[in-house]
Amino acid sequence: MLDIKARQKDNVIILDLIGHIDVDSANLIEIVGQCLRDCHTDILCNLESVESIDYTGISAVVIAYKEVINNKGRMKLASVPLHLKNIFGVAGLDRVMDIYPSQETALHSFKEDKIIEKITKMQLRRRFKRLPIEMKIELKAKYDRRAVCHKGDILNLSGIGAYIYGCGQFKLGDELVLKLKLPPKNEEIDLEAKVVWLPDKQIQPNFQPGMGVEFHYISGRVQQKLLEFIERNLSTMSSDKH
Repeated sequence: MLDIKARQKDNVIILDLIGHIDVDSANLIEIVGQCLRDCHTDILCNLESVESIDYTGISAVVIAYKEVINNKGRMKLASVPLHLKNIFGVAGLDRVMDIYPSQETALHSFKEDKIIEKITKMQLRRRFKRLPIEMKIELKAKYDRRAVCHKGDILNLSGIGAYIYGCGQFKLGDELVLKLKLPPKNEEIDLEAKVVWLPDKQIQPNFQPGMGVEFHYISGRVQQKLLEFIERNLSTMSSDKH
């Protein structure tokens, strides 16, 4: 039998699951449904005290998860015991749902989601503002262990990408690791990016050697720092003109 205790923290409903998730676990679906009806769309299932789960139990988890997704919510799992991880892997649940090693990391991920949501909802005009700036950057290929670290200059920076001048060693589709320092405190930021644009040597000789990159797997906090840096500097540039 599955016992479920509900509590709330940081606007997230935490369901502590205790016992066995099996054919008698319809209460999980019912409680998740009640959470949604009460307008609680962020749900975290804590599996720390789950003793076993079978494939009918997996089905109950999947049904509850689909119900949350259909209501534009988020449902995540935390503290999955080691003896259950193989079952989750075989069932493919670890590829569908977000699973975290602890309750704390899972709760933090909900906060990250909120930041990303806020950025996504920004007006396109603001979200894609580009800052003309000269900034040194180090970069290397992500998957080539022998790759040397190249240096270039960022001439154009946005919250989703950059134009890098002075480095012509990469081709379209290459994935890169970037390291830059944001003035005035020289705060170091590591980014992953993909080359999405290369200038034509004949049509755009002044852009050679250079490339346009799009940031990948960027966290909400890092993207927010970039946006704040861009807004601050664009405001300063605007003030200087007056």
